Amino acid sequence: MPKIYFRILILLVITGCSSTKNAKFDDYIFKTKSEKQAYISSYDKALKLWDIPYSEENIKTTYGTAHVIMAGPKNGKDLVLLHGMDASSTMWYPNIKPLAKNHRIYAIDFMMEPGKSTLTSKSLSSDEIVILYNEIFDHYKLKKFDIVAASRGGWIATLLATQKGNSIDKIVLLSPAQTFKFIDKVGKTTSALMLKLFPSEKKFGKTLNTFSTHPEKISAVYKRQFYLANKYAKSNSSMLKMHPFSDDELKSITNPILVLIGDHDVINSEESLERADKYLIKSKTQIIKDAGHFLSIDQSKIVNDAMINFLE
Repeated sequence: MPKIYFRILILLVITGCSSTKNAKFDDYIFKTKSEKQAYISSYDKALKLWDIPYSEENIKTTYGTAHVIMAGPKNGKDLVLLHGMDASSTMWYPNIKPLAKNHRIYAIDFMMEPGKSTLTSKSLSSDEIVILYNEIFDHYKLKKFDIVAASRGGWIATLLATQKGNSIDKIVLLSPAQTFKFIDKVGKTTSALMLKLFPSEKKFGKTLNTFSTHPEKISAVYKRQFYLANKYAKSNSSMLKMHPFSDDELKSITNPILVLIGDHDVINSEESLERADKYLIKSKTQIIKDAGHFLSIDQSKIVNDAMINFLE
C-alpha cells in the first residue's frame, strides 16, 4: 500500500506541474526562460563554494548537451561524480577538496534534472542513460576510473556497473536511491513530493529536516539553489522507472563497492546494506552515525575520510 500511495503522489505532482508549461519556452526542465536564468544564477553562486580551481565544459551527446565540471590534477586518477536528485554537481562542495586532491574530477549534471545539462530528446530509458554516460566517458577517454555517486546518482552508477565490459574501477555509493530496495520510509518522504506540488519555503525547510540530521550545516547559498530547483523545475515520471536491481544484476557487478548510509536515512536502512553484502561480490558497507540521506553534508569529514580511504 505505501508504494502505491507513493506512486499516486508522484503522478499528482506530474499532473499538477504539467499544466504550468509555457508553450513558448521549449525546455525539458524549466517552465520559463526567466526561471531558468534565476536557477542558473544560483547554480553559479553555489559552484563557487567548491573553493578550488575548476573548469566547465559542455559536451554534445546523442540526447543533448552534457555539462561537466572538471577539477583536480590532470595526472590524477579519473573520478566521476554523479549527484543526487535535483541536487546538481554543486552538491559536492563539502567533499570536493579531499576528492580532488589526488583525482581528476569529472562532475556531470544529469540531463533529466535541474542543472546546466540540456536534454533535447524525450525522457531517457535505462538503456539510453547507459549510452549517454558512455558517450561522455568516451569523449574524455576515461578508462579504469572511479565513481562517487549519491542517491539517484547511485542508482545510475549501479546501472552502469551492471553493463558488461564497462571501464569502471571502484565505486562509492552514498545512500543510493531505489538500488537495493524501494524507499524505506515512504511516509516521511512525501514532504519532498508536496514541495514539488506546492513549493514554499516552509515545505522546503520541512524537507531538509526530513532528509538531513544537520540542515544547519547546509550553506545558505546552496539552499537557495536547491530550493529553486524544486520550485521552478517541471516534474517528470523518470523516478517511476527506477526499480531495485535484481539479485542476478547485483551479482554481475565485480567492481569493489563501498556503500554508505546514514543511521537516520529515510531512503535506505540496514536491509539495504544486508542486500549489498549478500549479493555484491566485492562490497564494503558502513552506517554513518548522526546522518540522514544527505550524509555527505551531515557528516562530511567522516564520509570524506571513508571515501578517500576506500579509493586510495
